[in-house]
Amino acid sequence: MFILEVVSLKDAALLALGDELLSGIRREGNCTWMAARLHRAGWKVRGMEVLPDDTAASLAALRRWIGSVRLLVISGGLGPTHDDRTRDILAEFLGAPLVRDDATYDRMASRYCGDHREAFERSRSRQAAIPAGVESVYNPLGSALGMRFERQGTEVFSFPGVPAEYRAMADEALGARLTPEECWLSVSITGWAESLLKDRIADVLEDPLMHTSILPAANLVEVVLRGETDRIRAGEREIRERLPGDCLPAGCTTLQQAVVEAAIDRRMTVSAAESCTGGLVGAAITDVPGSSEVFPGSVICYDNRIKRQLLGVSPEILETNGAVSEACACAMAEGARRLLGADMAVSVTGVAGPGGGSAEKPVGTVWFAVSSARSGETKALLRKFAGDRAMIRERSRAKALELLWRGILGDTAWK
Repeated sequence: MFILEVVSLKDAALLALGDELLSGIRREGNCTWMAARLHRAGWKVRGMEVLPDDTAASLAALRRWIGSVRLLVISGGLGPTHDDRTRDILAEFLGAPLVRDDATYDRMASRYCGDHREAFERSRSRQAAIPAGVESVYNPLGSALGMRFERQGTEVFSFPGVPAEYRAMADEALGARLTPEECWLSVSITGWAESLLKDRIADVLEDPLMHTSILPAANLVEVVLRGETDRIRAGEREIRERLPGDCLPAGCTTLQQAVVEAAIDRRMTVSAAESCTGGLVGAAITDVPGSSEVFPGSVICYDNRIKRQLLGVSPEILETNGAVSEACACAMAEGARRLLGADMAVSVTGVAGPGGGSAEKPVGTVWFAVSSARSGETKALLRKFAGDRAMIRERSRAKALELLWRGILGDTAWK
């Protein structure tokens, strides 16, 4: 009996070097970014490792992956200081001396003049060095050369760890290797807990002809489908038909993107009044390119005085109902809409903690409201979130964006 093992022709591994990553002084993001790009291009990432500035550990990782994957991408360790050891490690692994590529380094140095050029030149002896026989990779933003070589069927790239440099060099050097393929699709769904959603679409998730993943975030669950084109399209279609009001538009992966696209499509302007979220809703919306077309601004009304003076929330509401109440949320949304001249406004006011809660309004109590100039209606919703202050604020931000999106679409069935 013979067992045929199918080996991927597009598998990869990712390495990040740096003691600062393991100590938590810096957060590693290059491998995560690269993994997402490779995933969209149909690659299977078999492993990601964060390694110390240690020659033995790095050499062991190189021996572990070179020869077993098609692509290996290394981040970090190419600076001019004593703990930047990647070029030396690669030279030792390849059994090759370090040599300078002054021609490529001259191209990079030509971008600078004066003191910047002088600083660039001081790093030349170190950052222009690459192992003999290795191809250098031009750095469009910094002073360290990248590297490319092949060994045992593995193509190896090494880039600086500075995120902007890493990404720019990867986009240029990897080129077509990162071109997206239609071997996967994703559907982003809002208003559902992961545990309930998996039961609602269990048959799609369990389809043996697809590989599926559920990726939860605050008030959003992304369902990723991988497989043959016809199969994943059918799976996506089934999910959208089963959850017609909860799926974000195709190609839309965030609630803020859905808000901006829906508002542009319907020629509407939107705004926000935020208390406990302190500007998180407005920041999310303005992260989206094109948001200036639909978002005139927002009001951060953390103090009750601002609620009264800017948004017109009456003293009676604040004294009788309190700032965390249905009446206050409605008044905030209506006030923001009028003040900013928007077609629609969302408000959020709550107790984010860790203090400030009571038996009647415990930490996690949050009121939302959406006010629409077109319908003349203002609707409110109460939620009680679990978690620490950061989690409550993040969940509040995400729920406010969902309600705003549903309001733009005219959806009256809030969850």
